[in-house]
Amino acid sequence: MKKKVLIASFDLAIGGVERSLIGLLNSIDYQKYDVDLMLFKHEGEFFSLLPEGPKLLPENPAYSTFRKSILQIIRDGRYPIAVSRLLAKYKGSIKGKMMKVEEPGYLTIQYGWELTRPFLPELSKEYDLAIGFLWPHHFIGEKVKAKRKVGWVHTDYSNIFIDKKSEMKMWKNLDQIVAVSEECSNTFLNQFPHLKEKTMVIENILSQDFVRQQSEIQSGHEIKKEPGKTILVSVGRLSHAKGFDNAIRACRQLINKGYDVAWYVVGYGSQENELRKLITELGLENHFFLLGKKMNPYPYIKACDIYVQPSRYEGKAVTIREAQILGKPVVITNFPTAKSQVNDRVDGFITSMGADGIVEGLQELLDNPILRDELIKYTKSMDYGNENEVQKIYGLINA
Repeated sequence: MKKKVLIASFDLAIGGVERSLIGLLNSIDYQKYDVDLMLFKHEGEFFSLLPEGPKLLPENPAYSTFRKSILQIIRDGRYPIAVSRLLAKYKGSIKGKMMKVEEPGYLTIQYGWELTRPFLPELSKEYDLAIGFLWPHHFIGEKVKAKRKVGWVHTDYSNIFIDKKSEMKMWKNLDQIVAVSEECSNTFLNQFPHLKEKTMVIENILSQDFVRQQSEIQSGHEIKKEPGKTILVSVGRLSHAKGFDNAIRACRQLINKGYDVAWYVVGYGSQENELRKLITELGLENHFFLLGKKMNPYPYIKACDIYVQPSRYEGKAVTIREAQILGKPVVITNFPTAKSQVNDRVDGFITSMGADGIVEGLQELLDNPILRDELIKYTKSMDYGNENEVQKIYGLINA
């Protein structure tokens, strides 16, 4: 008899977590395991990348509300869930003010799940293993029958604001906690040291062949290469965490110092208008470009001279490893999990946080072509594929 596995996530919109999920689904041996995939909303640019192996469960209207606005939920006639979400927003705002939190988003999400749970149905099928791939994990913990329940940690817990009491209730319902890097695990365990015994690391599964093949499918046609101009590329959601405001300020400083650079950002998000305003204020319309949402970012990474990750914090940025797979010199800021991403001055460059730090790191690479070539040579010599990480998941299934 094949073991039965459930994997749950929100949708397949463009994002690092979603690309990691596709990597995992492509690595499982479906001759040995029956896998059900529960997506709360059947949408997203990566939907076409779903492999044939897993069985996609029907979309459940109650769970699809987590990808809808409160107004949409009211229009759908799901009034108890709409009221719960409104209360969660209010509670998150009050708690955020008490904690002096600038962005209470994580708190609102926590309370949203807590207050909505009574109106969410359970799954009737029983599984050998149930995986919650994207936080929070109340669905796996309380609405699924499984012999073992696992929740993934993709973020840096030293830089998010949560209700720890509420969080602990959620983790108590799970048998195993999986972090996507050692540093990610460390920041989590700094918050919840008593959960160490059931925390392990399984890295995001990446196929080198897939990344390289995708980079050849099309060209990053918006990127204009000119003699003497250095092309910088970053990929990520346009949010405070990703630090693109600092990237724009760093770009202005580089131009002022006489460097001929063009910086392209692939991604979308809530900060787009704010970032466009900053680009205009600093007169960078011909140097800093927001390219928007792209289903396939790899041709853009391939087209760059240097890949830059200016983040304030990360769990495990898949894009950094993808840039290394494509043989690019990488500059990243020294966020708490940076050393789990890059071996400084060996396969990348870790620079200080903030705009000045980004400038400092890029200047060193721009002024030192020998160092740049050494980083490129090293990344091209490395095997960054890690499909064997799926063996750890088999270990959880068969435990």
